[in-house]
Amino acid sequence: MTGIEFYTNGHIVSEADSMRQKLGVLAKQHSATSAIIITDAGISELGYVDIAQQSLQEAGVNVVVFDNVVPDPPIEIVESAIELARDNQCDLIIGLGGGSSIDTAKIVALYPNDFQSVNDILDKDISGFKKTTTICHTDHCWYGRRVYLCLRDYRKKMAVKKAIYTPKILPDVAILDATLTLKLPRHITAATALDAMVHCIEAYTSRTKKNPISDALALKGLQMLWNNFEKVLNKGNDIDARADMLLGSTLAGIAFVNASVAAVHGLSYPLSINFHIPHGHANALVMCGVFTFNLSEAAPLYAELARAVMPTQTAGMTDLDAATSFISQLKMFLENSGLKYRLSELDITKNDIPALAGIVINTYARLIATNPKDMTLEEVTAIYEEIA
Repeated sequence: MTGIEFYTNGHIVSEADSMRQKLGVLAKQHSATSAIIITDAGISELGYVDIAQQSLQEAGVNVVVFDNVVPDPPIEIVESAIELARDNQCDLIIGLGGGSSIDTAKIVALYPNDFQSVNDILDKDISGFKKTTTICHTDHCWYGRRVYLCLRDYRKKMAVKKAIYTPKILPDVAILDATLTLKLPRHITAATALDAMVHCIEAYTSRTKKNPISDALALKGLQMLWNNFEKVLNKGNDIDARADMLLGSTLAGIAFVNASVAAVHGLSYPLSINFHIPHGHANALVMCGVFTFNLSEAAPLYAELARAVMPTQTAGMTDLDAATSFISQLKMFLENSGLKYRLSELDITKNDIPALAGIVINTYARLIATNPKDMTLEEVTAIYEEIA
């Protein structure tokens, strides 16, 4: 068997109300005296920052709050957070919110090292860096996937995503508190759920990094997500369903950071960067087109997933029929979610497609390389055109 090198963080707390009850305790376990909470204004308005701040203060930890994170944050925002952490000599970084807040927290945790700008550490080996203790909770429903290696930095001028892949930026603790997802609107619930399903599917079908550990996590994660998707959309206060979704997303994240994502992400990134479509929504837009394209190479693997989540419906089916049924159900999930699923509904025209396809081929070739099937510029263009 091919050798496996597998990474994840060492401490996951999956429990309702754990932010209120356990954050301060965890901070003291790490001997923290001064913390910075990194989040966005929306999370502050929901009252989640107050919960975290109170738990920390009751444990005797001084707290400062940086709630200026925006989607796809420019480097200037990240550097402002670093400056606040340095000024307060923070020995604990709390990431609270969606992917942008968690990613910002991961970079801020590197502040004790000698660098002047975030630009100085992009594309550099930071394996020898010191890291401040980091505790992350993502409230974006099941974006518990933020327990892994990847920090994405967005260079707006280039309109591409840059990634730092290293175990160095793994959070020390991931808190999965489903009570912090109860106030989330339906469209965020739907987008983040479909996003996590994509993570499971792309990890399971990765051409280059598929491995038995990721497979097991991806399969279980997809079952948890699939079985609870309609529950959380139709009954948003179902705390047990939300907890399962949050944990399922975490399994998805651990799976894909070790097995990689693929062409769905390759096609979604230009939509997020250039048209500010939230990442999960962008993945949901292109997933069925990519999976259908992959059928000639990946039908047996999609069929394995189909039989795990749709055992009755796929009984007796051929691999191709089971895989096709699987993709059809994903499409139904999207169409019933309330999310827009045509590019034209999002002010993206057919005239934009050639440039988008060019970005995929020229910038995200690494994600085509992990896809079950190679893609040409013309094939990427056709997938976009199908959802125009």
